Amino acid sequence: MARTPLTDRFGRTVNYVRLSVTDRCDFRCVYCMSEDMTFVPREQVLTLEELAQVARTFVDLGTRKIRLTGGEPLVRRDILELVREIGTFGLHDFAMTTNGSQLPTMAEPLRKAGLKRLNISLDSLDADKFHRITRTGKLSQVLDGIDAARDAGFEGIKLNTVVLKGRNHEEIPDLVDFARQKNIDITFIEEMPLGEISEHDRGLTLCTSDEVRDIIQERHELIPTSENSGGPARYYRMPDSKTKVGFISPHSHNFCSTCNRVRVTVEGRLLLCLGNEHSVDLRRVLRGHPESDDKLRETIIQAMDLKPERHHFASNGDVQILRFMNMTGG
Repeated sequence: MARTPLTDRFGRTVNYVRLSVTDRCDFRCVYCMSEDMTFVPREQVLTLEELAQVARTFVDLGTRKIRLTGGEPLVRRDILELVREIGTFGLHDFAMTTNGSQLPTMAEPLRKAGLKRLNISLDSLDADKFHRITRTGKLSQVLDGIDAARDAGFEGIKLNTVVLKGRNHEEIPDLVDFARQKNIDITFIEEMPLGEISEHDRGLTLCTSDEVRDIIQERHELIPTSENSGGPARYYRMPDSKTKVGFISPHSHNFCSTCNRVRVTVEGRLLLCLGNEHSVDLRRVLRGHPESDDKLRETIIQAMDLKPERHHFASNGDVQILRFMNMTGG
C-alpha cells in the first residue's frame, strides 16, 4: 500500500509518533507523577500486538519516526518483541526514551533488536539529589546504563534533563561537561504543567531555556545550528566538542507551528497535542474491528482534523491538563 502523508488542517505533516507502551515506572520523578500512583488496569492497556498494529498503520500513513515511551518502557514485559517487530518497518528513525535503570542489561539486546537511538533521562549527577528527584532511583545504576548504551553502539544517545530552580539548576554546567566527557548530546527541558503535584510549586521552579543557555554560555560558547532531530528541540553546538546542546521550550519558545507529532497513550488514546485533551479512542477501534487495519487507518486520518493549532501552557504553575506525564509518554 502506498504511504500517504498525514496532514492536519493547518498544513502540518504529521510523521512522528510517540507510542507509550506502559504507564508504569520504577522511578517516581517529582515532575512526572505522584508518589502513590494508581495505574491503568492491565486489561485497558494495549497489547504488544495492538501496539505493533498501531505502529504499522502509522508507517503506512507516512510516519518516518517512532519513539517508544512510558512510564518506563523497559519495565514492560517482552518489550524486545515489540522492538524487533517495529524494527522491521523501515523507519528513518526508531528511538526510545528511558530512565536508564534497565540499560545495564538491556542496552545491547535493544540495539540488536533494531532500536537506533536512545534518550536517557538524567536530572542530577549528585546521588542524593538524584534520589530526591526520582524518589526511588539510584544514580549509579543509570550511569552504568549510559555506559552500556555507549558500548552497544547506538546511532545516537542523548541525555534529557528537566531543569527545576532550587533542585538541579546549579548543576547545568556539570551536566554539560558530563555529556562532553561521554561524547553524547544533552537537551534541557522546561517542566511541563501536566498533572497535579504537591512536591514543588511549578511557578517558582520554572527555569526557562534562555536562563539555561545563559548559564551554559558562562563556560562554553554556544553556536546555533539548523540541525533537526525530527522533534521539538532547538540545537546548539560548541566549537571545541562534538556534543550538541538542545533546548525544549514549551513555555518560553513554543514549537507548535512546526509540530509534526502525535502521541498514543498506554490505553490507546491518540493525543493530537501534549497540551490539550483532543484525543480519539484507538483501542475501541482496534478491538471493535480486529479483522483489518482499514477502520484504524480511517480513524487516524479523520483525527488529524482535531489537532489544534497550538497549546497554551501557563508559566505560573497552573495545571491545565490533569493527566500525568507517565500517562502521556512525554
